[in-house]
Amino acid sequence: MTKSLDRSKLESLLKQEEELFHKNHPKSYELYQRARKSLHGGVPMLWMIRWAGSFPVFVKEAKGAHFTDVDGNDYIDFCLGDTGAMTGHGPEATIKAITEQIQKGITLMLPYEDVIWVGEELQRRFKLPYWQFALTATDANRFALRMARLITGRSKVLVFNYCYHGSVDETFITLDEEGTPMSRPNNMGPQIDPRETSKVIEFNDIAALETALSARDVAVVLAEPAMTNIGIIHPDPGYHKALRDITRKYGTYLIIDETHTICAGPGGYTASYSLEPDFLTLGKPLAGGVPAAIYGFTEEVSQAFAAKLAMDDADVGGIGGTLAGNALSIAAMKATLQNVLTEDFYAKATSLQEQFTEGVQSVIKEFQLPWIVKQLGNRSEYWFRPNPPKNGGEAHAAIDPELDRYMHLYALNRGILMTPFHNMALISPETTQADVDYHTRVFREAVTSLFGN
Repeated sequence: MTKSLDRSKLESLLKQEEELFHKNHPKSYELYQRARKSLHGGVPMLWMIRWAGSFPVFVKEAKGAHFTDVDGNDYIDFCLGDTGAMTGHGPEATIKAITEQIQKGITLMLPYEDVIWVGEELQRRFKLPYWQFALTATDANRFALRMARLITGRSKVLVFNYCYHGSVDETFITLDEEGTPMSRPNNMGPQIDPRETSKVIEFNDIAALETALSARDVAVVLAEPAMTNIGIIHPDPGYHKALRDITRKYGTYLIIDETHTICAGPGGYTASYSLEPDFLTLGKPLAGGVPAAIYGFTEEVSQAFAAKLAMDDADVGGIGGTLAGNALSIAAMKATLQNVLTEDFYAKATSLQEQFTEGVQSVIKEFQLPWIVKQLGNRSEYWFRPNPPKNGGEAHAAIDPELDRYMHLYALNRGILMTPFHNMALISPETTQADVDYHTRVFREAVTSLFGN
């Protein structure tokens, strides 16, 4: 018999953790008050107001899998920049390359020899012949969407309910309780109603995919190969084959966004499961934390795009960025691909992640909780529902903001940072067995505080 959660007890415990957080972070609070005078919300980016504490922790320095805040508190970092620092903070090879490149130039709007090495390495890993560069995966996705619409002459994009592709406008569409498409709640000032640009279906629904594409008005499907920002939702057996077959049947391109699923291996989920996308996008950890992103595509896409490209207007066509492919990003990318995101990295990190996942699962089993924990490579996430969700709608229905915040704040007060907004943990090459074991212990203590006698 599973135990039920006492909501009044949760409320009381959360207040205690808030008081402890304030007590242990006086300098962060002081800096936060100062920041509010010059930064909207006291933070450099809007979503940072959503951290578990009532104000953000200000970081002093970070190295490997740990960081220290301005109050001298040390943390095990399982957030790792929400994948941006999946390589660990400041990998030595990347730092060396950055340091050397800074002396030789940062950005010139011209190519460098190293960019050829990076392109060839991307070919090897992902099996797509042609590559271009951006600074964020959001931009990489935007550019790929533009290319697909230009080539096909179709206006629509298909995405999955509660997908995550950065701040791409076309993806802020969801399904209401009746299954009717609508603009995602709190979609801020959309340039256009996303129902005009996009179709949305549930992940793993083959029949809905066939129906949505049969009108032949969809230029491209934009998909994570496994959903990651609403828990980890694995594709059903055979789903990717159906996705590829149906997109080809109706002349629709397929973009696989590996920005989070690069956790699956050196070639992401695409290489691990032999996917065959028309485009592939990736950002975040690619350059060890330096802003960098890439998008690749097939020979067929390359030829079709070149046939429609007006060279004289290439600079004002909506694809590109002055700082994209800059020397610093390229140097960091080469060093990170060559020395950090290696087979050895994934073998070590994935093994530790299995132990992290087993530790969480052991506590769930011990307390007979109606929770689950799912893993993908060196990424895992626990979720407050009894069965693995098949799609974003099912996962979203299980969100428990108060319980989420409590679990995060309890961990944070004891020196563990989880990824905000959901209960995700990443393992870097610098994470240790002791770090993993400590998380299991703190996770058990948090659960005991909620469900113990």
